[in-house]
Amino acid sequence: MAATRPRARIQPRGARCAVGLKRAYEHPSPGDGMRVLVDRIWPRGLSKEDLEVDLWLKDVAPSDALRRWYGHTPSRWESFAAQYRAELEQRADLLHLLDELRRRGHITLLYGARDTDRNNAVVLRDVLEERRCARRTRKETGKDTMGQ
Repeated sequence: MAATRPRARIQPRGARCAVGLKRAYEHPSPGDGMRVLVDRIWPRGLSKEDLEVDLWLKDVAPSDALRRWYGHTPSRWESFAAQYRAELEQRADLLHLLDELRRRGHITLLYGARDTDRNNAVVLRDVLEERRCARRTRKETGKDTMGQ
């Protein structure tokens, strides 16, 4: 029987926690917190036990068409990132879920791409950080209303 990793510790609501990035092929570490796979396709050659993922959010990954078009071609990175951001705007429910997980503890977004600087998890992490900063700014200026 394979040893199981202890479940991620959830912190109280409101705690400010970071979002980490890690290739799915890297070994888990205690500091990973909740491990969330954000690829549409399961990483090749890894079993569910090997990956030790807490949550697989394949619907937050880029669409199949966008993923295929990008093909990890560096010259397409800027366009890919912009198009993926546009797709993420249509997935507010999943972004809200990730925001909530982040507020409760550290989360690590797992991805399978070889390029650690240009992949969907990088864009997603940046979007989550921007949302956190925008929310903080609205609270500080007193504009945190239901409509915003």
